[in-house]
Amino acid sequence: MSIRTNARSAAKAVAAAAVLGAFLVGCTSVSTSQGPGDDVPYVDPSVNASVAAKAADDAAAARSASDEASAEAEAAAEAEAARNRPEAVRDAFAGLQATLNDNCTPGSANCAYFLGRVNDELARLDKAMKADAQGPGHFKEPLARIGALRKMLNGDTSTANLEKHRSELIGTRDRINTWMQGHPEDYR
Repeated sequence: MSIRTNARSAAKAVAAAAVLGAFLVGCTSVSTSQGPGDDVPYVDPSVNASVAAKAADDAAAARSASDEASAEAEAAAEAEAARNRPEAVRDAFAGLQATLNDNCTPGSANCAYFLGRVNDELARLDKAMKADAQGPGHFKEPLARIGALRKMLNGDTSTANLEKHRSELIGTRDRINTWMQGHPEDYR
């Protein structure tokens, strides 16, 4: 019986192959009522290759643009975080120290700039000290001096008011410099 089973299996395999071959032969030629291939335009194989190459290039460009957009978004987020990050006390103090050897005579052209700069540098240092990880209690004395100056200026940063309080501005700068020199761990 095994010969008979093998013969049946072989016959089935041959029949299946014949049916498959008939389908494949039918696929190789296109026939319509108007004849073979009349309604199917001829397309040069190189066209398909160029379309595929263009699609691959477009996909690569889209990935590149997406990667570039992601990189730009990440850079923008880092820049925003840097802007929101409090300035280090040492950096703010360096700005104040840059004014140490400067002075001015009230009414001179340079005086408005100089006093405005000292005021701005003290404001930067105030903000940095309040945001420092050690806490504002560590900078109690300089913050108190800056607070007293702010109270004296009463929000008026006009040239006339800064010149009126010139000695207080310069005195606050100098006293804070002296205090900071006694605390080198805060600015080195």
